[in-house]
Amino acid sequence: MLLFLKSISFRSVNPQNQESDQQDMNNNSCRELATTTSTSSSCISLTVWRKSLIFSCKGFTVIGSDGSLVYRVDNYSGRRGQITLMDGSGKPILTICRHKQKLRLVDNNWFIYEGEVGDDNYNSSSSKSSSSRKKPIFSVKKQMKILHSNVNVLAHVYYQGISKKRYSYIIEGSYANRSCKVLDAESRNVVAEIRKKKAVTGGVTFGLEVFVLVVMPGFDSGFAMGMVLLLDQMFS
Repeated sequence: MLLFLKSISFRSVNPQNQESDQQDMNNNSCRELATTTSTSSSCISLTVWRKSLIFSCKGFTVIGSDGSLVYRVDNYSGRRGQITLMDGSGKPILTICRHKQKLRLVDNNWFIYEGEVGDDNYNSSSSKSSSSRKKPIFSVKKQMKILHSNVNVLAHVYYQGISKKRYSYIIEGSYANRSCKVLDAESRNVVAEIRKKKAVTGGVTFGLEVFVLVVMPGFDSGFAMGMVLLLDQMFS
């Protein structure tokens, strides 16, 4: 399956091997996203497979347009509260932890940390002092549909340390349908988008397990993949 994913990812953007309508479709997709920010040539298109390469592990495998392994997630413990995004070589890039509080029935907040963190960051009841724990770089709050009129909004992303009244990014759409956009809160420009994977040739369907992550110029692809992991934690 991995070889097949590499093949379709490479053919979809390599002009020497693919001269069909699929190449035009990918270029047009980038142009649609880039109309208010930059040119289509700088868009990054990643194929996301909702499966770990390690047997019996839950996770993700992310393939670049050149067929290389860009990111991976191998959740050995199967714990939903904490997940680590790694690069292709296995180096931790981001860790996502669900923020748990004792007196709350529903926990709708997640923290994003740079690199890898221990269980002390995951468990707020840890005996370690807060000063000894790694500080999150972002916090994310899931939108509660019953409390808000805009049902298209899935979550808000905040720079850690900035007032909770001011979010930096907003995520809209439907993760269940693999149709989501990450927008800059101030400019409303799309910085990343999740889309269903379209077959290069007829007769091939991918369902919801394989999809595309398009990242706009200037936006970090690792952070964009972190948004995918958050949405999967929230809505799967």
